[in-house]
Amino acid sequence: MRAAGTRIFCASTPSAVVLMAAAVEAGLLPEGGRRVLLVCDDAPVPEAAPPWDEVPGFTRLRARFDAVLSWNEAIRPFHPAAWTPRTEDVPLLERHLRRLWGLGDDRVELVLGAPDTPPAQAVARVFTGAPLHVCAGGPADYGPTRGKLDPLIGTRVRQVLHLDLIPGLTPLLLAEFGAPARVIPADAFRAVTGEIASALAGVPEGAALVVGERPSDTAGPLHAEMVRTAAGRGHRHVVFAPHPASPSRHAGAVRAEAERLDVDLTVLDTPVPVEALYEASRPALVVGCASAALFTASELYGLPVARVGTEHLLGRLTPYHHPRRAALVLAEAVLPGAAGGAPAAGDLDGLLSALAFTMRPPVRPALRAEAERYLTAGAWDARWFPRRRLTALGLPGGVPRRLAFLPRSRAARRVVRRVRALRKAVGR
Repeated sequence: MRAAGTRIFCASTPSAVVLMAAAVEAGLLPEGGRRVLLVCDDAPVPEAAPPWDEVPGFTRLRARFDAVLSWNEAIRPFHPAAWTPRTEDVPLLERHLRRLWGLGDDRVELVLGAPDTPPAQAVARVFTGAPLHVCAGGPADYGPTRGKLDPLIGTRVRQVLHLDLIPGLTPLLLAEFGAPARVIPADAFRAVTGEIASALAGVPEGAALVVGERPSDTAGPLHAEMVRTAAGRGHRHVVFAPHPASPSRHAGAVRAEAERLDVDLTVLDTPVPVEALYEASRPALVVGCASAALFTASELYGLPVARVGTEHLLGRLTPYHHPRRAALVLAEAVLPGAAGGAPAAGDLDGLLSALAFTMRPPVRPALRAEAERYLTAGAWDARWFPRRRLTALGLPGGVPRRLAFLPRSRAARRVVRRVRALRKAVGR
């Protein structure tokens, strides 16, 4: 007999649905009740992307759910990435959504992707008290919890389900709330991606695959560098998989670079989980920056990978606690660079502790001692932990403690200004 209740899976991309389906296949979520997929498309322009039901293989994913609903439609005209409900509106919204979605008085459980995103937080706030399960999909989830997560949400998390992207390392996401981390077996994940792969056609086999980044000012030049890396490794056939939030028509820099290098380029028009491409075409090389797809290619599929652009992005990433920092640093620590060779892997537990403390000291204060131990050993890159940050936190590698007053000293700053002015005058 099925237990009364509804489990709502809140997903912002088809890749998130794959991860959630794999968790279901592995038996990591409670049995019974109705399964509802809630599509929360938070892309800058959701209308510019193909509807989910047109994504190859989505029909197979959809069969796992009793219904598919749209968060975008439920909150229109608001954009999912920019709206969360006011506290006083929550009871009214819950009654409205229960009626709209036919939930009645069912006990609701939520399965979320990134818990810090506006759609996830909005749904969690509307269904006050509903137990939460989080499916962590990428390397950033190994770092500390991002943003300011309401304790009334964090304390409801029953578990963090994740792929074993870095064996031996446990994600710190939501660990401050005591949420246990459980691994989604690679076999279950590959079984789901294999179902989607069987629906793909026309993808060249054995080509180099370039994994697109989320749209930004640096994405175009970065994608062009990825094509150069593939060509420099001897690949004359390249497939470009744009980020789901980036329509293929934004691939101008990739097309121009491929034409300049006389590389045969295929641009995928429809966003599909990149791992399905691994199953369908077995690429000879996967080139990316620090996305989850680069880690899954290396660890779950045994494909050769090349990491590109992390040095440049780390140099300009602000603020220091930016959520991408953990992914970029871990990519440099465990994945080979564009020229190949061994990565800089070392004490990964110590590295992760130091990152978590320096990024979010109020969230993980107990990690200070471990951070000090790791930083004292000195086996780290200065780009990972800038001296200014270490000085501000009083950690090894910053300005010595006895000189720490200097950056805050008005007299010291006056002397520095006079010396600089004198140097300029002498140079004229």
